[in-house]
Amino acid sequence: MSKEKKSSLQKILSLGYTKEVMIIAVIGSAICLFLALLSYLDAGPIPLEPLDWSMIAAMAFFGPVGFYVNHKNTQIERIERRLPDFLRDVSEAGRFGMTLADAIVVSAEGRYGELTPEIRKMAAQIHWGVPANKALDLFSQRVDTPLVNRVVAIITKANQAGGNVADVLTMVSKDAKKVHQTEDEQKIAMTSYLAVIYVSFAVFIVVIIILNTQFLTQMELAGAAVEVGDAQETPGGMGGAEIQTEYIPVIQYIFTLAVFAHAVGDGIVAGVLQDGKITNGMKHSFILTLIGFVALRILFGGMGLLL
Repeated sequence: MSKEKKSSLQKILSLGYTKEVMIIAVIGSAICLFLALLSYLDAGPIPLEPLDWSMIAAMAFFGPVGFYVNHKNTQIERIERRLPDFLRDVSEAGRFGMTLADAIVVSAEGRYGELTPEIRKMAAQIHWGVPANKALDLFSQRVDTPLVNRVVAIITKANQAGGNVADVLTMVSKDAKKVHQTEDEQKIAMTSYLAVIYVSFAVFIVVIIILNTQFLTQMELAGAAVEVGDAQETPGGMGGAEIQTEYIPVIQYIFTLAVFAHAVGDGIVAGVLQDGKITNGMKHSFILTLIGFVALRILFGGMGLLL
């Protein structure tokens, strides 16, 4: 299968230990869902309620995958940001009459952050007699990021065509810097939208808590007063009026489900808005679900929101 035909899942699984992390996350999530089922069936002394375990299962899946993929994407970004510096040095060496292979070997003496070991490995391969195009191709396979693959393809084609590789390298270096500048501008623009999502989610939780502590509580008290008044047949009775307070726990349950759904959905949207990647949204879904869980279960556990 060619690199161009790799699926997005294969790209994700190529990021080091992402496959293992996904397996661990799925197993942890499955265990939590099994505990939720046992709690629902009342099959044993399970300490938490089914919805508690469902939220923990979501966090067990979103957390490891989201944070690990975000860590790998950060590494890729650091590698790609040093690539223009390497291309510029190779281009300058080529203008002094060096071949592409010699220019790579000379430029490998520089420091390019996390890209340095791979560049020096490529220079060592050239020392051992590997052609420059083959060494670049092996470099592309090891690093395997979209920008590196695109740049290496352009350089190898230019070298095979026998053109002025130095000019091509300069052009590619400038293009890579423009790509990074565009990404930076997009991140700055999307940061405000990300903040809006977090603030709106916090406001939503506050509204849910206020509805539960004020509106539903007063409805429950009013329902109890109506029942007492009707039972005693006093003027406090409301002439057969009835407040069905038995539905209040159902409403509270729906409130909690709404918080859960908003946490997952808003997190995914936040990740897509930030850098266009759903996997990055898993990190935000974990954070928002954790905020909702802590707010509704730990801080206000006595409210009966999680049933």
